[in-house]
Amino acid sequence: MVVQANKIMRFFNFYQIGLPLISLALLGWVAPRSDAALLVGSYYNNSVLRYNEKTGEFIDDFVASGSGGLQGSTGLTIGSDKNLYVSSILSGSVQRYDGNTGNFISTFVPSGSGGLDTPEDLVFGPDSNLYVTSITTRTNNSVLRYNGQTGAFINTFVPSGSGGVSAPFGLSFGSDGNLYVSSSLTDSILRYNGETGAFIDTFATDEKGSEPSGLTFGPDGNLYVANFKTNSISRFNGKTGAFIDTFVPAGSGGLNGPVKPIFGPDDNLYVSGLNSNNVLRYDGKTGAFIDTFVPTGSGGLNGAGFLAFTEDSTVIPEPKMGLAVLAVGAALGTGKILRRKQKATL
Repeated sequence: MVVQANKIMRFFNFYQIGLPLISLALLGWVAPRSDAALLVGSYYNNSVLRYNEKTGEFIDDFVASGSGGLQGSTGLTIGSDKNLYVSSILSGSVQRYDGNTGNFISTFVPSGSGGLDTPEDLVFGPDSNLYVTSITTRTNNSVLRYNGQTGAFINTFVPSGSGGVSAPFGLSFGSDGNLYVSSSLTDSILRYNGETGAFIDTFATDEKGSEPSGLTFGPDGNLYVANFKTNSISRFNGKTGAFIDTFVPAGSGGLNGPVKPIFGPDDNLYVSGLNSNNVLRYDGKTGAFIDTFVPTGSGGLNGAGFLAFTEDSTVIPEPKMGLAVLAVGAALGTGKILRRKQKATL
């Protein structure tokens, strides 16, 4: 009876411990994952809100209202350290937040550093440094460069008024390594040498009075520009700057006051509307309206501004398929759990 009881107990132990391990091995152990998300600056709430990247459903206030002194959240970018950097336009600074929790880390660029005044957009360049627009039209129309690790001022990369820039709004580095800047009050996109900041040319000219704002290069290599005043998205040849078409027609889907166009993981185009206070989605190939991805005011959104997609983050390390943990000891009735690594096939 004692022997029989021991056998029963071993089988019970195997059933409780061994079978789940075998199941994990056979299924490849799919670790819990934290989905990617869409971050939206809520300008009037001084916050950054987070939405499900697939459904547009509100998740939470990723950066709480006023966190770290945030006033007027504008440009958003994610650094190589996976943290979030936000232009605080009304305080004249750049704030850094934990990329996983949204908690305030530090004021990365203090107010007035290097002459910073009314920062709008920001982007990390090929040199890993941070580039920020300074847009007060009467005193400053420049792009400033800061150390990407410390936030220390390096230089005025694009001097005030260089190439005729007036109210620089959006920034983007092209595949050629050069810097493209939307000059809102001249309805043009200017190109600067990506290493020196020297003016190269007026890369593209938009419709008069369109006031180009945010810009992005698409998967097709072409340049997409949000026109704040005409409520449309223009597309330009990414190599020559020649106008291709009005990719998103004026007011399509109710677009009003577009700030930032960005391509999502599904290769469709997402556009925030400051005045319509939402995020709209358009077909990435045709520009046809798909849906209102983030409804007006969702989650307390107030003044939809700049956008950024976060990457997937794995909570628990996910082993390669073929690296299995087998409960062979329990199966043999030894009551011990043995580990055996199978050679991974990649």
